[in-house]
Amino acid sequence: MLWTKERSYSVLVVDSITLITGLPANLLALYTFIRKVKQRATPLDVLLLSLNISDLLFLFFLPLRIKEAADMKWTVSFFLCPLSGFIYFSTIYNSTLLLTAISVERYLGVAFPVKYKLKRNPRYAVIASIMFWVVSMSNCTIVYIVEYHKHSNDTAMELSNRTSCYKEFSSEQLEMLLPVRLELFIVLCCIPFFICCFCYIRFIIILSHLPNINPQKRSRAISLALVTLLVFIICFVPFSVSHLVGFIGWYSPPWRVYTVLPSTFNACLDPFVFYFSSAAIRGTFTNIIQKFHNWLQHSLCQRFNCLKSGCTSAYEERTHSSNDSSH
Repeated sequence: MLWTKERSYSVLVVDSITLITGLPANLLALYTFIRKVKQRATPLDVLLLSLNISDLLFLFFLPLRIKEAADMKWTVSFFLCPLSGFIYFSTIYNSTLLLTAISVERYLGVAFPVKYKLKRNPRYAVIASIMFWVVSMSNCTIVYIVEYHKHSNDTAMELSNRTSCYKEFSSEQLEMLLPVRLELFIVLCCIPFFICCFCYIRFIIILSHLPNINPQKRSRAISLALVTLLVFIICFVPFSVSHLVGFIGWYSPPWRVYTVLPSTFNACLDPFVFYFSSAAIRGTFTNIIQKFHNWLQHSLCQRFNCLKSGCTSAYEERTHSSNDSSH
């Protein structure tokens, strides 16, 4: 797949927006989650922290994609090519697993409140998070296998002069890659998506039948369910469908690059999941908004008072000059 100006511009816009908006939001969330986990960790806090770390790792490697799109070719070291692809795809699939685990945690909390509370332990969430990292990374080692298979006979000079990164594949590479992509579609997209749908649909039904629940709490819970499902549908489903289409046609679809773009947005949409899931994040966000409002109000008041005093001084000066001239 060759770079075109249209593809380059699309990747630059989406990746830049994601980096600019996602990085500060996720850094703020990291600060909040670390404080929360140190005080009193819950399984949900552990899962959200793991998702947050996954997003930050994704964002730290995003400038490599931005540079590639700007140059319309791969211009940095070959070593960084499979590494960036490995991190990029691993964090995407790790997010699907973590979002699914969050949906299960929320469902169990309302469906079996007493039994789940007795067995609720952050240690289980830590074990689950580690397993998700292992599963996603082990599946995405295909990036290394494909890239190094392609260049196993190349010299150091040829490797340093390469201009494509994980975009053009030979028939031998497709034989290795396409079955793995089908497995990714089934195991790391379809199954998590169906589990997520079941958990959040049941979650919403149970909450709607609870008589004494706070309306604001119910609204936040439903918002969490809807945001998570939208993240799945917008960010993960199109990209995974390209795997299925490619396997059926036995090729790597050239339009696949456009399905990757919504997956990139995941890093700046996850903070909404954090907001509706965590009271600590809502508190931090409210505190920042309040401080910003106070600062803005103080600045405007200072400016207004300064202008007012300036006008008064000018008026007094003109009056004093007029009185002097009359004398």
